[in-house]
Amino acid sequence: MSESPGAARTVPPQPKALLGRLHPWPVRIMHWTNAAAMVVLIGSGWGIYDDSVILHGVYFPKAIRIGSWAAESLLWHFAAMWVLAANGAAYLIYGLATGRLRERLLPIRPRDIVLTVRDTLRLKLAHEDLTTYNAVQKILYIVAILAGISQVVSGLAIWKPVQFSGLVALLGGFQGARLVHFAGMAILVGFLAIHVALALLVPRTLWAMLTGGPVRRPSSPGPLKEAVR
Repeated sequence: MSESPGAARTVPPQPKALLGRLHPWPVRIMHWTNAAAMVVLIGSGWGIYDDSVILHGVYFPKAIRIGSWAAESLLWHFAAMWVLAANGAAYLIYGLATGRLRERLLPIRPRDIVLTVRDTLRLKLAHEDLTTYNAVQKILYIVAILAGISQVVSGLAIWKPVQFSGLVALLGGFQGARLVHFAGMAILVGFLAIHVALALLVPRTLWAMLTGGPVRRPSSPGPLKEAVR
C-alpha cells in the first residue's frame, strides 16, 4: 500500500557523534618521538656546550652528557635535530589541521590563570578530568612550543652562520644566537622537569599517553577530525 502524502513518517534514530580517544595514535607516536629526540638533543647539547662554554664556571657533568667529546656530541645532536624538526613540524601541522591545538590550548583567560595559581599554592590543584588542561598547563605547552621553534631558528644560525648571516645578525651575532639557543634549552629542560613531575604525581596522565586515554566527545561545535583510535 502506498503511503499517503499527509501520513506521519517515522524518522530513524540518528547515530551518536563519533567518539575519539583523548590522545589518538598519531599524537602518541609524535609525543614519544619528540621526547626521545629532546633527551638526545639536550644531552648532546651539553657536551657541545662544555667544549666552548657561554657562562663561565657553568659546566655539565660528563655523566649526563651524550658523547665523550665535542665531535661525537655533534654527531648525536645533528641526528636528533632532523628527527625533532620533522616530527615537530608534523605535530604542528596535525594539531592545526585537526583543530587539536586550538581545542586543547585555547582560550586562556586571566581569571583562570589566577585561580589555577591560587589552587596550586594551596596544594588543591585537582586533575580529575584529563580531557581539559588548566590555564597554567596551557601556558606551559605554548611556551614549550615557542621554545622549540626558537631552538630550530637559533640552531640554524649557529650551524650555518655564513649562509644565515641575516638571521645571525637578527639574533645579536653568533654569541647572541648561542645565548638564545642556551636559553631555549633551559626553558625546555624546565618544562620537561615539570612535565615528568606532574606525570609521576598523576600517573593516569602517563598511562593515557601510552594507551590513548579516555574516550570523549569533541568539545567544539564542529566535529573534531582526530577521532582516530
